[in-house]
Amino acid sequence: MPSDCIVTKELFECRRCGDCCKGFGGTYLTGEDIEAISRYIGSNPEKFIARYCSLSGTKPVLAQRSDGYCIFWDNICTIHLVKPHMCRKWPFIESILVDAKNWLIIADSCPGIHADAPVDAVQKYVKKKLTRDN
Repeated sequence: MPSDCIVTKELFECRRCGDCCKGFGGTYLTGEDIEAISRYIGSNPEKFIARYCSLSGTKPVLAQRSDGYCIFWDNICTIHLVKPHMCRKWPFIESILVDAKNWLIIADSCPGIHADAPVDAVQKYVKKKLTRDN
């Protein structure tokens, strides 16, 4: 597969399993994420942060239930239409550009990732996608 014409489904096909909604140290939220989710659930940003977030340092992250899943996971993402920027990027994240082996590491926890894709093609695709999405 030439890396110039690789398409998303050759690298990743979401299985809607929720594995990406569990663990991994929390989902960081941007100000835009907080505004969008607050509006979507009929809250205001301050109440949303107090009820549905915890802090990682000084940054808000979505709270996790005792089973490790995101507070908004209920066999589906209940805020899918306004899911955080970090979730929308998954699995095409910056850490893959730092070290291509990160693709293989996250593939161990995500059944939708095609770990057999050439890492140079993966990095090229991720770089292109992140540039386009930002």
